[in-house]
Amino acid sequence: MRPFLCLALMSTATVLAACKPEAPPPPSRGQSALDVMELVAVAANRCWFKSGDPAFKAYSMAPELNSFSGKPRFLVVRKGSPDIRPLLVVQAEGRPARLDAFGPMMNEAGSERIRKDVTHWAKGGKDC
Repeated sequence: MRPFLCLALMSTATVLAACKPEAPPPPSRGQSALDVMELVAVAANRCWFKSGDPAFKAYSMAPELNSFSGKPRFLVVRKGSPDIRPLLVVQAEGRPARLDAFGPMMNEAGSERIRKDVTHWAKGGKDC
């Protein structure tokens, strides 16, 4: 009987080991593109548009954070004319997120401020 008992115990252990859930994969390092763009979009809306900042008074923001392309972004367009091409696109992709800002506004005098603001907010800064 002993060999049978040993065999029964071994097969029970094998079945139990097979039912053991796999260890979850290690978390990805860095924030996702969506996480970063949510931070940046909220701060940009608050600091550039809702605050009445003169540099952005003629513009409005069109958020496109639910992007199926994996590149959440927001657009800056002329106020009242959302059907024309955007003047600024701020987007992120990947994990860790890589930020990009491009468009005609990045060729103007305020481009350095835009770059600094976006970088500051992407790192978690809250102030304007």
